[in-house]
Amino acid sequence: MIDKTLSILDGNTFLVTDVRGDVVMSPDFPTGLFSFDTRFLSTWVLRVNGERLNPLSRSDLHFFETRFFLVPGRPTHYVNAKISVIREQSIGANFVERLVVLNHDIEPVDVSVRIDVDADFADIFEIKEHQPKRGVRSVSRGDRRLHLRYERDTFRRDTIVSSDKPATVDDGGMTFDIRLEPHGRWDAELQVEPIINRGDGGSASVWEAYRGRIRPQVREELENWIDRAPRLASDYEPLTTAYKRSLYDLAAMRYASLTATSPIPTAGLPWFMTLFGRDSIFVSLQTLPFAPTLTPPVLRLLSTLQGTVFDDFREEEPGKILHEFRYGESAAFEEQPHSPYYGSADATPLFVILLDEYERWSGDVQTVRDLEPQARAALNWIDEYGDLSGNGYVSYWRRNTRNGLENQCWKDSWDAISYRDGRLPALPRATCELQGYAYDAKVRGARMAREFWNDHVYADQLEREAARLRERFNRDFWLEEEGYYALALDPDGKPVDALASNMGHLLWSGIVEPERARSVADHLLGPRLFSGWGVRTLSTAELRYNPVGYHVGAVWPFDNSIIAWGLSRYGFRDEAARIADGMITASGYFDGRLPEAFAGYERSLTGYPVEYPTACSPQGWSAGATLLLLRTMLGLSPYPDHLAVDPYLPASVGRIELLDVPGRWGRADAFGRRIHRGDGHRSEPIARLTQGD
Repeated sequence: MIDKTLSILDGNTFLVTDVRGDVVMSPDFPTGLFSFDTRFLSTWVLRVNGERLNPLSRSDLHFFETRFFLVPGRPTHYVNAKISVIREQSIGANFVERLVVLNHDIEPVDVSVRIDVDADFADIFEIKEHQPKRGVRSVSRGDRRLHLRYERDTFRRDTIVSSDKPATVDDGGMTFDIRLEPHGRWDAELQVEPIINRGDGGSASVWEAYRGRIRPQVREELENWIDRAPRLASDYEPLTTAYKRSLYDLAAMRYASLTATSPIPTAGLPWFMTLFGRDSIFVSLQTLPFAPTLTPPVLRLLSTLQGTVFDDFREEEPGKILHEFRYGESAAFEEQPHSPYYGSADATPLFVILLDEYERWSGDVQTVRDLEPQARAALNWIDEYGDLSGNGYVSYWRRNTRNGLENQCWKDSWDAISYRDGRLPALPRATCELQGYAYDAKVRGARMAREFWNDHVYADQLEREAARLRERFNRDFWLEEEGYYALALDPDGKPVDALASNMGHLLWSGIVEPERARSVADHLLGPRLFSGWGVRTLSTAELRYNPVGYHVGAVWPFDNSIIAWGLSRYGFRDEAARIADGMITASGYFDGRLPEAFAGYERSLTGYPVEYPTACSPQGWSAGATLLLLRTMLGLSPYPDHLAVDPYLPASVGRIELLDVPGRWGRADAFGRRIHRGDGHRSEPIARLTQGD
């Protein structure tokens, strides 16, 4: 079990340390300095007079910087520390460490300050899968400078460590021998620059992607990001804390891809700090009323990387939207397929959904017209290549049998899709939410074809296909005796009968017949799925249920935000509010930051949400979940000339004011509060909308 870790980050560059700011190499957990899927520092240990330091306290200044207050040894009631160290770490144009050593004694003192340095240049997959390095490492030294290099054929990575103070430099680090006068201080600054080769014989700092930003620029960009977001006022403190934390995390997790001109969201720290098609689309959907500038670069980058050929190793097909893009050694040498990898069956219809939803909020017709060929290719993929069994349903199997994903829906762990008795269905598998996404994509594609592409024939065709899909789906997936939709269909067209959270996404898509929606909602909020904090990924009645199982019992905030959105769509506002209340209350136990997932234990059993042991935090679509839940509580809907507001607040929330909501109307203010009636019945919300310029 890894000890407690801390992280600072900027985009897909991040540092993971222990509680004293040290990096001690872990063979199976990503501690260290990472950028573009490579670990550029695997050892970074501070010693004073040969001793490692102990923390007194820590100040988390921003997501990109932190400060530690440290002492050698352990102070006691009888012996005061005579030396202390202030250690500040930040990520900007470089990783920078600023050291201040203080002498608290009345006598001068000679001090040896040492930084142990190493870089194993591990690829993120080598850490995850315990793979050895295959290239050659070398070390060179200069005045106040240590240069670490890794080479494998044309693949090269460098780490350059430099100091602004004289130092004795050896292959394993730097030593500073200093003399401190009584109550004196010594300051030093160390800089770490990661460098990648461009593939043309030259080299470039990875920070060029950030245009050489220094710390004040990072801080200024953060302030601008926060200033552009709507301002929230509420009487429920956990909501305001979660909202602020989500905005900060979303700002931190934007990165300048080597193939994009504007920042795009990463998926999650530490394992998924790169572009994921599904994740970036959902984050964009969640944040449209709050940070609409995230969406255009996502749409354009995904369209640029859209599949054009058949490639079994990468699982690429014409029109298919990528699953994951990596920059590390394993992708470069095709030991992993992520250059990019297309093994997801949902990102393609979701791409069409996002394009339409973006226009509804922004009024940006030009982007819809510019991306018409890519949207048509995605819609064509649904029936031409997504329907593997020829039964009219999107399904998946892995064509890359070496290291492709077995499950290619959002629940992509190997055991996520099962029958109630625990058996795993054969491939291909047609999970229920994939059909909802396909239906919604066709409906939205029809709108865009009619209104913006001037193709009424194609619009009519898509509407007919959507109607047939909805009718067929409600016939084949509905389990009459159980009163819910099957998790999937197996290759023989038989239902995979487990009760799971996937059907909540069906409500969001609109494919559910209205007369069945109440039964679906009751199951989602029933005791087998609802933990009291949120909807579990898998029902407690299923054989594979495990409260600390990744996709077989844990509670995912992202999943719950989509479910709440779907419940609200069908008019189940009280049920949506219960989910919002559980999620926002749970966030308070995580300092306002909803993790990737937490355990599915019953709330009455534990009294607090139990951490999932390896959850990513921060996680992009978990940060987005808070914003989407806020949209759902306020009932925000875009119209051509105004923002509609129809609030329904949980019992824990008395008032919400969201000011300067951006959209095609300019800026608007949304208000919601509860009025308590004298007869003691459930309180009722009211709303007021003030149009902005």
